[in-house]
Amino acid sequence: MRNSFRYSIVMAMLLLVGCGTNPVTGKQELQFISTPGEIKIGQENYAPSRQVQGGDYVVDTELQLYVRRVGERLAKVSDRELPYEFTVLNSSVPNAWALPGGKIAINRGLLTELNSEAELAAVLGHEIVHAAARHGAKSQERGMIIQGGLLATQIATQDKQSAALIAGGSMLGAQLLTTRYGRSAELESDEYGMEYMARAGYDPKAAIELQKTFVRLSSGKQSNWLAGLFASHPPSQQRVDANIETAKALEVKYKGTLEMGRESYQRAIAQIKRDQPAYDAQDKALAAAQKKDYKTANSMIDKAIKLQPKEAKFYGLKGDLAMNAKQYKQAVGYYEQAIQRYPEYFAFHLQEGLAKKALGDKAGAKQAFAASNAILPTPTAHKELGELSLAGGDRAAALQHFQVAAQSSSTDGQAAAASLTRLDLPANPGKYIKASAKVDKAGNVILVVRNMSALPVRDVKVAAAPIDPDGKQLSRAQGFTVASIPAQKYAVVKTPWAAPNSAQAQVQAASLAQ
Repeated sequence: MRNSFRYSIVMAMLLLVGCGTNPVTGKQELQFISTPGEIKIGQENYAPSRQVQGGDYVVDTELQLYVRRVGERLAKVSDRELPYEFTVLNSSVPNAWALPGGKIAINRGLLTELNSEAELAAVLGHEIVHAAARHGAKSQERGMIIQGGLLATQIATQDKQSAALIAGGSMLGAQLLTTRYGRSAELESDEYGMEYMARAGYDPKAAIELQKTFVRLSSGKQSNWLAGLFASHPPSQQRVDANIETAKALEVKYKGTLEMGRESYQRAIAQIKRDQPAYDAQDKALAAAQKKDYKTANSMIDKAIKLQPKEAKFYGLKGDLAMNAKQYKQAVGYYEQAIQRYPEYFAFHLQEGLAKKALGDKAGAKQAFAASNAILPTPTAHKELGELSLAGGDRAAALQHFQVAAQSSSTDGQAAAASLTRLDLPANPGKYIKASAKVDKAGNVILVVRNMSALPVRDVKVAAAPIDPDGKQLSRAQGFTVASIPAQKYAVVKTPWAAPNSAQAQVQAASLAQ
């Protein structure tokens, strides 16, 4: 009955919004995320998504402008007007993605694998279609239907910025970035993306060569490709064949010279091509560090810095290696050099805060954690700020930081939850311990006292009284005490009452067991 009711509510919401016309395909479809809703999702998740995907590529600003110009050229001929944005991310993983509302990114690692401006246009046009044809929005709508009643929750969380960004990135943004598009969505994006290419003056045959390359790389099972573009955009021979047919039709439809742009593209990526040995050294340093081969890691990152001293991430990794060796003063120096080169990246500030905390510089650590949170709120920064606030006697600020961090299931989020419990439970036991009354088969009233916190508790005092069907108390409340309840467990208390209905119960006091 309850499931049927929830289903009816969802269907009612669907009917309230009603059917809409897909702006790309012209097909009728159910839509209950509006265009302003899509734009809001993209706007709120674009910055945090870029942060957790490596941050923007800033060494060569001309490359950013070039990619933006190609993207805008395609966006002008798309079937849907949106506030499109395009950026290059500083990641070696070959990937590209689109958020609802037209927020699009392509990784440095994918740009080095392309051969022409037309191939870049094929990638960006494909992503533009994902946004224009509402593929990301439709994946959200399917989730709302499946989960029933989630619509209001999803919309409400968009206004809770600190909660949405906790755990190192927007939860919704992370879900959208890892969405594996279905076969029909990929074919649709290929087809209309090639149409956009031709409209903008690019040779759509570049999309054929691009897909052939992807199929070849996917069969080789290269790990960086499997972790990147192929995870959400699976290639297939079917897509190659479909692109061949689409290109034939477009050649007839768009007569004239369609450009490939090989030379212009090679000029645009000349800097990252020259810097490729430096980024290769960085990737080797990361791999060595994961294997705890810190000597090789340091050697490789020193090589990277020598090859390209403008890259902030090289200094950030050097700082991380110094932190691992407990060389905190040196680590601060490396993080400061990273921040000088790219102050808009949260991780440099976060790591600098941890290094300064290890040196006993509480004021400096607090400033660094606050700077990190201003870019991207994380459970680590909030937990650390909570601890610093508590040490400084600011209980209210500590509670606030712990509450935000505790929303994450990460290690730091769990630590913050424990700190929050220690700080707040004695004054507000009812927030962490819940008491309810049940009637067993024999008609006896029993109390179930649940410890919802991450810490064991003791001396839990519960006041309870039997009630009639209208909720009226039948006798004076009686106090019960539970000696101890482990974390995330419950205790059962037998009462002297027998009743056909139930009782009401309220937690009045409790202490931490440790």
